[in-house]
Amino acid sequence: MKALTTAVQRETDKAPSPPVRGQKTGTGSLARNVLASLEDAKAEQIVSIDLAGNTSLADVMFVASGRSGVHVGAIAERVMKGCKEAGLGSPRVEGLPHCDWVLVDAGDVIVHIFRPEVRQFYNLEKMWSGDRPAESGARASA
Repeated sequence: MKALTTAVQRETDKAPSPPVRGQKTGTGSLARNVLASLEDAKAEQIVSIDLAGNTSLADVMFVASGRSGVHVGAIAERVMKGCKEAGLGSPRVEGLPHCDWVLVDAGDVIVHIFRPEVRQFYNLEKMWSGDRPAESGARASA
């Protein structure tokens, strides 16, 4: 898998957003819209993971943190609003009532929003990174 890339830059020091890679034509614009929504909602530690060619689940996955359950919920609401503004309609959402971990499934773009301690526990970035040992090699040496 491709290495994780940090996708956050502050408005004051950035030029127009670089394209987020994606397999399908509309995925890049949807991913940029989702990233802008995450930034607008002040999401923290935003990470973009390019999944194109590695899984059929989605082309891009974002992982972000909110400072509290209320902040996580507000970030998720902003991402859902951004998807609707992009003409996607209503994305599928899981975890909104508890706001420990909210999953927003916008089809080609998946967004995971965590409270910091929950994010650290599940560590999705490590699971989807290219640094994982080979499955067969890890079992053979155990």
